[in-house]
Amino acid sequence: MERRTGTISRGIRCPIIREGDDLAKIVCNSVIEAAEIDGFELRDKDVVAVTESIVARSQGNYATVEAIAKDVKAKLGGETIGVIFPILSRNRFAICLKGIAMGAKKVVLMLSYPSDEVGNHLLTYDQLDDAGVNPYSDVLSLEKYRELFGENKHEFTGVDYVDYYTNIITEAGAEAEIVFANQAKAILDYADCVLTCDIHTRARTKRLLKAAGAKAVCGLDDILTASVDGSGFNEKFGLLGSNKSTEDTIKLFPKECTDFVYKTQELLKEACGKHIEVMVYGDGAFKDPQGKIWELADPCVSPAYTEGLKGTPNELKLKYLADNDFADLSGEELKAAISKKIEEKDGSSLVGNMAAQGTTPRQFTDLIGSLCDLTSGSGDKGTPVVLVQGYFDNYTN
Repeated sequence: MERRTGTISRGIRCPIIREGDDLAKIVCNSVIEAAEIDGFELRDKDVVAVTESIVARSQGNYATVEAIAKDVKAKLGGETIGVIFPILSRNRFAICLKGIAMGAKKVVLMLSYPSDEVGNHLLTYDQLDDAGVNPYSDVLSLEKYRELFGENKHEFTGVDYVDYYTNIITEAGAEAEIVFANQAKAILDYADCVLTCDIHTRARTKRLLKAAGAKAVCGLDDILTASVDGSGFNEKFGLLGSNKSTEDTIKLFPKECTDFVYKTQELLKEACGKHIEVMVYGDGAFKDPQGKIWELADPCVSPAYTEGLKGTPNELKLKYLADNDFADLSGEELKAAISKKIEEKDGSSLVGNMAAQGTTPRQFTDLIGSLCDLTSGSGDKGTPVVLVQGYFDNYTN
């Protein structure tokens, strides 16, 4: 009988992970047990995706605000530091800011507006238009911001991040000054030692600051790239991708975990005889139409994945074929014609082929990671592992 389902995404419940746990074994056992209990079969080319959070937890990759402060002071001098383009997040940035402020005498915090890099809005464009403010050129002091716009609380969290971040800085023992601008070099009127906190635009921001004469420039990816007094670290991403753990501790993005995905793949092969792809995933890459938030606050969707997940889709658009190439066919004839067209694909790129227009040529890991992030959620589902089946199927399977 012909199979009637395509892609299926299942959250897999697991034990609570602690430092030192054999995560590959736990993931394998959890997937195998789920298949046995819930009555589904594992297949070749299934994907087991593991959230970065439990990978970092098993690695014990944590750091304190004191470690952040010591590294910031060593790299940026410990006097007046310009801290620019942070995202507005209690979970992602607040604890980092506390550590940064502990490593400085004064923090000049420069916020982008009307929104941060990932779409958290301080203001609306309508507010800017009404006030006659040009976000591409105008630099606003805190006083001018309050005069024009008053208090603005985040739609989802109810937090006024301007006050919230100011209080974090002062409570950490540093003087705080807040400005609003979107041109990186604007910070150099206030400080010549700069910590740029943007994620996906960080390389350009560093380049612009150095070209404009900054004395010292670091990104979040330059802080805690090595252990400080026994702390966790991330050699490649530093503080990027970190999350709040306690009021004084962060969980960093997982360290090198390629060995983990291949070990998990090997254990699954031994347990069920199937060749299953394995990846680690963080934030998905998608935009919320209501809050305008672009989810990807991690430096990448997937820091590690097995060989079979490299590449991008190379697909034909069924509705294009039905409406154009086979517009005169219907029923079984149409199905047979489309199936034959798919089977004739020889693996060469379909870029530029009109029959592929509207398909999604993003990296497999970005697409599957986004699906997994939506499946596992960020709350109390208790499913930090996701099994994706049928993703590599097409209409002929």
